[in-house]
Amino acid sequence: MAGWLRLCVRLTGFLLFLAGTTLLALALRAMDYLTGSTIDRTPWAGRCFSVGCRCLGLRIRHHGAEPAQNVLIVSNHISWCDIPILGAFAPARFLSKAEVGQWPLIGWLARQAGTLFIQRGSGQARRVRTGIEEALKRGESVTIFPEGTTSAGITVLPFHGLLLKAATAADVPVQPVTIAYRRNGRPDHVAPFIGDDEFHHHLTALLKQPSADVDVLFHQPMELPETATAQEAAAELRSTVHNGLERIYRGEMDQAPASGDFRREDVPERSHPPSPPGAPQSQGQSTA
Repeated sequence: MAGWLRLCVRLTGFLLFLAGTTLLALALRAMDYLTGSTIDRTPWAGRCFSVGCRCLGLRIRHHGAEPAQNVLIVSNHISWCDIPILGAFAPARFLSKAEVGQWPLIGWLARQAGTLFIQRGSGQARRVRTGIEEALKRGESVTIFPEGTTSAGITVLPFHGLLLKAATAADVPVQPVTIAYRRNGRPDHVAPFIGDDEFHHHLTALLKQPSADVDVLFHQPMELPETATAQEAAAELRSTVHNGLERIYRGEMDQAPASGDFRREDVPERSHPPSPPGAPQSQGQSTA
């Protein structure tokens, strides 16, 4: 009974949130038409993402420093929830798979927020890299998920390096980010959006469950050497993100009081030798 009541309350809030966000997007388009210029959507998107995370019932703790300038943000990828969570802290354009653009209403909202889309396996990576480079040169931040798919969140899958060179070409740093979902102190099994799960089924399951704890760890920005290959850059970034995941699961982020949403903490970086990937896990429906 508690699960169904929780679902009704949260789903009502989420639908109201979508309605309000749609009205805001329409108002911004009308302002574009009236002023003859395009209004920057990223600040508005950040506010909407924050509200959306609360509607989803996520308890989010923020560690480390958010980007102080425009950067290429690279993160591990566990769920479609990664996008509103990261967007709430670091306003940026996201790279997402083309199928998300076809999702009813959410796809349209993603396009209004300036999302870049890529059709997997279509040979578009180089064109998309050029688009990312141009956005970075305009002073925008861009968030990508170089695993190329979602995982169960137990480890970090190998990073693909082709898109990372956009940061070098645009002369901006790369900021690695680790995101982890936990429930009762253990990796959450509800949040991962993997396998053949459908969005509406996953959303329903997520809203019925008690709140998940989400840790978002912003690592120090890194300058990618021009001499480094894409594979070398990808391996180094993946190691940083993976080490962050291990720290979260070891409870190193739990020293401060656990109350409060969107709590910020400054966490110094620690050096760890690269760790081998964990056991194989299910992958699938990437939202990026």
